[in-house]
Amino acid sequence: MTITTISDTHGLHRRIRNIPMADLLIHAGDVSNFGEEHQVLDFLNWFSNQPHQYKIFIAGNHDFFFERENEKYIQKHIPQNVIYLNDSGCEIEGIKIYGSPITPEFMDWAFNRKRGIEIEKHWKKIPTDTNILITHGPPFGKLDANINQYKTGCEDLLKTVEKIKPKYHIFGHIHEAYGMLETTKTTYINASILDEHYRIKNEPVHFSY
Repeated sequence: MTITTISDTHGLHRRIRNIPMADLLIHAGDVSNFGEEHQVLDFLNWFSNQPHQYKIFIAGNHDFFFERENEKYIQKHIPQNVIYLNDSGCEIEGIKIYGSPITPEFMDWAFNRKRGIEIEKHWKKIPTDTNILITHGPPFGKLDANINQYKTGCEDLLKTVEKIKPKYHIFGHIHEAYGMLETTKTTYINASILDEHYRIKNEPVHFSY
């Protein structure tokens, strides 16, 4: 299966060019600036019209719409050909995929949880047989350094990933840490499209599973 992944488009999705064709398109969160409903709905319309056979996305810390609204209202707006994951999973052609919007507490953003016991509750939900893990934020020490080279990732998420050993772990959140890091067990992908100044800079990441 071929996979293209993007993240952190912050309302600029229609300005992205040359998204590689693939079987599966993944967006790892921050589809909007501040969770504005009109911007979220425009993203969903754009995303559903992409030519990829399968389309999966999660929310990010900017996407207040998905935290504020109830599940019934959210699902009402999710197109039939789009899969929305929120501490949940799906299986596509035998590949088990799990997604979570949760990030460590920082100021007062959406889907924030305190480090330690509070955030660990979410990581414990990740099935041990997950093949592709999608989280909005990175694990500690894996493509998580901000502009000041401070490592912002979640220590508890790293422990879970190293225990589960998914083949791929896709995230965004820290724009300036865009890239791919291969280890013996897991390939880490920070798929942020925008740079730290919220300008389109990076290319979608394309790979084969």
